[in-house]
Amino acid sequence: MQTSIFTKIINGEIPSHKVYEDENTFAFMDIHPVQPGMVLVVPKAEVDNFEDLESDDYLQLMTTVKRVARGLRRVFPEKAKIGVQIEGLEVPHAHVKLIPIDSGAEFHAHASETEPDHEALAELAMKIKESIDV
Repeated sequence: MQTSIFTKIINGEIPSHKVYEDENTFAFMDIHPVQPGMVLVVPKAEVDNFEDLESDDYLQLMTTVKRVARGLRRVFPEKAKIGVQIEGLEVPHAHVKLIPIDSGAEFHAHASETEPDHEALAELAMKIKESIDV
């Protein structure tokens, strides 16, 4: 399997707006979010389907998902939920999408096609990073 764009992000070959990292997982801002504040959480182990992760890697991924979701809740207290989506169709590397939402319509909205505002993403990433309990 060819190295995924997520592995390149994890390895620092492609810049990202990181919000969390540990030895098994990496979380960063989606540059084309369906809603502001959307974060991707990926295992460092490169597998296409999340159910193919080793049990320890899966558990660490979900622990990080919960940790980052709690951070998002602190940054977006006005939102009703932090939606969780695992579909992995765009990139062949297991990943979990965390999306601050108020409705199903927001959850299922189309990704932004505008050019990313990297300054705003960096500021939001810092807020989220500071809100995550480690």
